[in-house]
Amino acid sequence: MAQQQYLEFEKPVLELQAKIDDLQAAHEAGLPTAEKNVPAEIERLEVRLARVRRLLYRHLTPQQKVMVARHAARPQGSDYIKALVSDFVPLEGDRRFGADKALVAGVGRWQGVPCIVMANDKGKDTNGRLARNFGMPKPEGYRKAMRLMELAHRMKLPIVTLVDTPGAYPGIEAEERGQAEAIAACIETLLRVEVPVVSVITGEGGSGGALALAVADRVLMLEHSVYSVISPEGCAAILWKEATKETVPLAAEALKLTAQDLLELKIIDSIVKEPVGGAHSDPMLAMRRVGEAVTAQLGTLRGKASAKGRRERFLAMGD
Repeated sequence: MAQQQYLEFEKPVLELQAKIDDLQAAHEAGLPTAEKNVPAEIERLEVRLARVRRLLYRHLTPQQKVMVARHAARPQGSDYIKALVSDFVPLEGDRRFGADKALVAGVGRWQGVPCIVMANDKGKDTNGRLARNFGMPKPEGYRKAMRLMELAHRMKLPIVTLVDTPGAYPGIEAEERGQAEAIAACIETLLRVEVPVVSVITGEGGSGGALALAVADRVLMLEHSVYSVISPEGCAAILWKEATKETVPLAAEALKLTAQDLLELKIIDSIVKEPVGGAHSDPMLAMRRVGEAVTAQLGTLRGKASAKGRRERFLAMGD
């Protein structure tokens, strides 16, 4: 079993879990302990652990939510597709330059509903992250997305996007191939296609790189995901000239990047509740809830979504 990765603010959870593991190991090995009734003590500690975790995650700060959204064990785009999309046929290439592994895309059945699915994937280990460029698409990724959006438009298939990216790749080669134009054209395409579009921010929704896939009729966010024009570190570096333990939390607070803030500001439509301890604590439950939420939205939008309504929705933001 892979070892659980704990975040900095989860120290109380880590300490309790360590006590439970030590007692369990000693009990199974028949070693003497200070506890007379080891099973009862383990049960008591597990109840306390659940309570501590629940209280921690009920009162997360914006910066702590950023940490949870970036957790390496959160479900990736490929995980969602494997769990929720049957008969999935991946489609690659932008027909101009090449393939982009940061964006998994194709046609399949979302819990039985035929659709086009596009999902960011950051990779699970070092090799995977390098291969997927840490979930940061290059221009060919966004042009692949546009190609599939046009396909959805022609075939009258709804579009589902799962967004989890720090942002579009800012490297020299991406700029040389027209990164800004690709993102703008992707947004324009989503504003034009006459099919239902549902987007879910499953982790990080970073800048225009995320917006290019999230101009939708319905935008959902997982409870501990974040969605912002810039990262807290980038914001702090601009405003205070340095990103430190003091300035980054201030930037995260000011950016209003949490799902709760964005729902209040009417930037998103609804929040998908995560398991206690975050999506990484129970990936299957988190993915099932996303599946149900998206399926419900697709049912609501059937025959009602329109490019005009989508444009008006986004133009109205900020009024």
